[in-house]
Amino acid sequence: MPRRPLRAAAALIATLALLGACSSLLPPSSAPQQPPARPAGWHAPEVLVAPSAFAGVHGLAIDAKGRLLAGSVLGNTLWEVDRATGAARVLVPAPEGQADDIAVGPRGELAWTNYLMGMLRYREHDGAPMRVLAKDLPGLNSLDFDRRNHKLYASQVFLGDALWEIDRDGRKPPRLIRKDLGGFNGFEVGPDGMLYGPLWFKGQVVKIDPADGAVSVIADGFKIPAAANLDGKGNLWVVDARSGELVRVDLATGRRTLTKQLRSSLDNLTIAPDGTIYVSNMANNEIQAFDPATGALRTLTSGRLAAPAGLKIEGRTLWVADVFGFRQVDAQTGEVRDVFRMQRDPELDYPFSVGLSGRLFALASWFTGTVQLVDRQSLRTVRTLHGLKAPFDALPLADGGVIYAEIATGSITRASGPQLAEKQVLASGLGGPVQMVLGRDGALYVTEAVGKLTRIPLDASAPLRAVAEGLALPEGVAETPWGSFIVAESAARRLVEIDPATGARRTVAEDLPIGLAPGPGLPAPYVVTGVAVGSDGTIYVSADRNNAIYRIRPRGENQKM
Repeated sequence: MPRRPLRAAAALIATLALLGACSSLLPPSSAPQQPPARPAGWHAPEVLVAPSAFAGVHGLAIDAKGRLLAGSVLGNTLWEVDRATGAARVLVPAPEGQADDIAVGPRGELAWTNYLMGMLRYREHDGAPMRVLAKDLPGLNSLDFDRRNHKLYASQVFLGDALWEIDRDGRKPPRLIRKDLGGFNGFEVGPDGMLYGPLWFKGQVVKIDPADGAVSVIADGFKIPAAANLDGKGNLWVVDARSGELVRVDLATGRRTLTKQLRSSLDNLTIAPDGTIYVSNMANNEIQAFDPATGALRTLTSGRLAAPAGLKIEGRTLWVADVFGFRQVDAQTGEVRDVFRMQRDPELDYPFSVGLSGRLFALASWFTGTVQLVDRQSLRTVRTLHGLKAPFDALPLADGGVIYAEIATGSITRASGPQLAEKQVLASGLGGPVQMVLGRDGALYVTEAVGKLTRIPLDASAPLRAVAEGLALPEGVAETPWGSFIVAESAARRLVEIDPATGARRTVAEDLPIGLAPGPGLPAPYVVTGVAVGSDGTIYVSADRNNAIYRIRPRGENQKM
């Protein structure tokens, strides 16, 4: 297959000259400034935004030992969190530990849902072997045991919409209870054997009879009810993902009482034997403990970012695609501000990378196959491209168009026109394009997962050229003020500087907490390691293994390339 089309559009060159994607490529003011020369080296990485546990936190449970357990889908891990100190450690590692929800059985058994794998895993106790009780159920989301008869139920949400009874021995196929419920999310089995939980897409909390699937509405009027738990006192406690509300519902009357206003992006909750309600927030890797008797709220663990991926810099502002949010970070102080939060802002679609122009943000998500173009002034989505084949990056253009890289097709495409319906393939046959940057020479530089940094001259003046090969899963890429490129080799957990003329490279930093492994069947770049370079040569890198952002300052006497 050819790596570029036969014809190149001359108009594209003029448009790209106005491209503001990676404003680090532009001078910070109209006044001419002398860029810094190449430094002798760099200082050790310093923390700009502090690390946190998880990579988005979801289901919660209190096990038979009194431990607070927490699940992470993106992080592929099941965690234990100290209820006194908030210290967190991995209890079930990746990939088997991938957990959207967790349930504890009447004898202390543990079961959890591998949401992206479509599996339900189970083990009798900590040292026991893990078993798969159900598989081939994409979007397997919530689950719980009936403590009277040891039956196990699980639901599919988002990637499916159904409620199942799961055979505890894993010998019989799951029994379908009901389909097309409307997203029966974080539910609990009551002492009466009924299933109590929210219908995500209907704004209701309901009771379902597992014998015949009959649904009874308990209360409605929620924005996005995400999970519900019983307190044994006649109340159903509900978290609303969009509003950030913790609500008490009287089971007898359906009367709702707002008990605590929290931040949006709530995901799940669990109630301890002492009545403490633990609530998870996916956008901040946060678990909070609420005492309904006193109204006291205590944060056990929290992060300022959830799962930072692609980065761009503009002056002293870092723009961060944070998967469960879109964030603005002060490059000097590390202060984090929300632009978008998952569920609070309904159009946000799990962004893994960000591109900038003077007018637009471009947020790309390989997970949803979308590129979202957002007006920077109004923060309104002006256009979303759907149905793309795992887009890992996108650069918006000054004319409202966009260039995007699809890892599944190995291609880079420009979309333009009023509806972005006009498509021009700029390059094809690439070995997994991951991240892109427009160089000062007018060419596009792209990291390829197969181990390359590739130069694509957009005026078709020369063929594609491999600037560097043999890289270890290169992801983030950014140009320095002196004309070299900084590339994150995620498989080697290092940053390197590459001379685009000779391909010569030198190491910037090693032993970085990057290179989070994907779950089975997912693309190897997974959560991309973002790289940005400021106008003074300072490097910023996102760390997908601990959710931090690091800053690396240049040091020593300047040198010429």
